This record gives sequence, structure tokens and C-alpha cells, in this order.
Amino acid sequence: MDNNKVFIVAEMSANHAHDINIAKKIINITKEIGVDAVKLQTYTADTMTINSNNEMFMGMKGSPWERCNSYDLYTEAATPWEWQKELKEYAENLGLELFSTPFDNSAVDFLESIGVKRYKIASFEAIDIPLIKYTASKGKPMIISTGICSFEEIQEAVDACKSVGNNDITLLKCTSAYPAKLENMHLMTILDMKEKFGSQNVKIGLSDHSLFNEPSVVATALGAFVIEKHITLDRNIKTADSAFSLEPTEFAAMIEAVRRTEKVLGKVDYSYNQDSRKHARSLFVVKDIKKGEKFTPENVRSIRPSDGLHPRYYDEIIGKTAKEDLKYGTPLKFEHIERGQN
Repeated sequence: MDNNKVFIVAEMSANHAHDINIAKKIINITKEIGVDAVKLQTYTADTMTINSNNEMFMGMKGSPWERCNSYDLYTEAATPWEWQKELKEYAENLGLELFSTPFDNSAVDFLESIGVKRYKIASFEAIDIPLIKYTASKGKPMIISTGICSFEEIQEAVDACKSVGNNDITLLKCTSAYPAKLENMHLMTILDMKEKFGSQNVKIGLSDHSLFNEPSVVATALGAFVIEKHITLDRNIKTADSAFSLEPTEFAAMIEAVRRTEKVLGKVDYSYNQDSRKHARSLFVVKDIKKGEKFTPENVRSIRPSDGLHPRYYDEIIGKTAKEDLKYGTPLKFEHIERGQN
């Protein structure tokens, strides 16, 4: 991971549509468009919930899954575990990192067995302190979304990682709405998170569920370390996540916007363009001056270009006398001033 560039993660989630060939196509495209890592989710319906038709086990209101039974939803959306080692190796053969979000300890154990390099904790699991501790105990970098957490719960998650000796932590500002509306994203929180958690050596990023580029651009400008967005081959391939996922051309445009933003931000640099500086203002003789004549606002002005003295000397020079005849258009120099007066 290059600390000077935003680490861009493409979340596949359910957008494989239960076809490993689609999953591989998504991986191919993420490589082509410049993604840094692709992410899976590692769970089964049984590790997420129980099979109950009670109303409380229905999907989140206002989401694409509002009228779905949770158990059925997770059965449909899960990425088969038997694919994941193959997909990881497929991605790595392309020079692309693949990692995952575990949802219980058995998923962590499985991901350890296939050698993932980092872990992501989803917003809804960010309050599961035992899961965070177990995952963090593996010593891999931890990325934690904060979409449903209070400030105190975010701090608790950070403390959970540190309690098992894991200090490589990135918190993602997240709005847990699918898709997220721009007016609900409140990205100024990133600055506050940087202030409050940066002193704890915690990095800050964005998990973006909107269908727009602006949040990722703004997050980059605010100093995001990681940006995560969902990707799909085509929103017409209906999956649990397709409605709030970017298609490849959209994702590529987002990456391009982020990379342009990084160029604009650059670094702290007080240098200036020397060629342009030649056209800056300086002190010039703007009326013929005889030897012994005083310099006045009528015969000396600050004008472009920069061949004469710096304008800072204007007040010092006015009232002093010329050492020699000076023609209109002469760039004024110290040697033009009577000796002892400069």
C-alpha cells in the first residue's frame, strides 16, 4: 500500500450473481481500471442470522432488501467459500490484492488458511467487540466501517484492536444507506475523525454507498487513506447489491477523479514558476530622469516585468536622487541611486 496514494477497494459482495465466471470478470475489470484491491465477504446465512420468519428478521427498512427475509437474503448473496481461495489466487496472478470481510470467527479462520493480507469489518459488525478482537489478533491490517456506530463505539472498536496488539487500523466514514444520499454523508466528519483518532495513529477513509463520484473526490481532498465502493458488471444483473454498485465505466471515472484530485493536492510547496516570475512587477523608470533629480511617484512605478528592483524598495527609494541620467523604461537598480543613499 502506497501511503501517498488513496488505496481504492472494489467491493464485489453479491455482484458475482452466483457465477464464478462473473466474479472473475469483475476481478479482471478491477485490474484494468486501476483498483488496488478487490474485496469479498465471507459468511453463510447461518453465521449471519437464524432462519426465522419473525418480522424482526426482515431486511432493513428503506433498503433494497426491505421485504426480504434475512436468512434467505444471505443465502442468496453469500460468496461460496470454496470459490474464495481460487479467486484470491486469480487476483494475485493479475497483480491484484484480494481480501475479505469475515462475519464470525470461523470465517476468520478460513481466511487465515488462504492467506489474506488484511481484514475489513463491516459497519454492522463494528460493535461486535469479540469478533474485532479475534480478527485483529491475527496481526493483519484492520479496516473498520463505522456506519452504525456512535463515537464511543468507534473508540471501543479501536481499543479492541489495540488490546490484542494490533495498531494498524483504518476507520471508514460510512453512511449505512443503500444507496446513500449525498446530503446524508456528512464528510466533514472525516476531518473530525482525523483529529480525534489520528493522534492514536489511526488512519481514516471512506466507505461510499452513493452512486456519485463527488464523495470519493471530497474524501480524497480531506485526506482519506482508503476509499471503498461496490462494483458490478452491470446493474441490470440483479443482485442484493447491484442497485447501489458502480458499473465499470463509472468506477473507472471515479478512480480517474480521485487520481486527478491527488495531483491537484500535491504536497506542501512554496516554490514558484521561475518563467512566470519573470513577468512579475518591479520598479521601473517611467519618465526620463536627469542626474541629481529626485525619484518621485511620477517617474518611478511598480510595473511588469521583473527586471527592476523588488517593489518592497519603493518607499525607500522615493525622495532619493539619481546617480546618472535614466531613460524612460529603464529597470531601476541600486547602482542608479546616488552613493550613500541605498
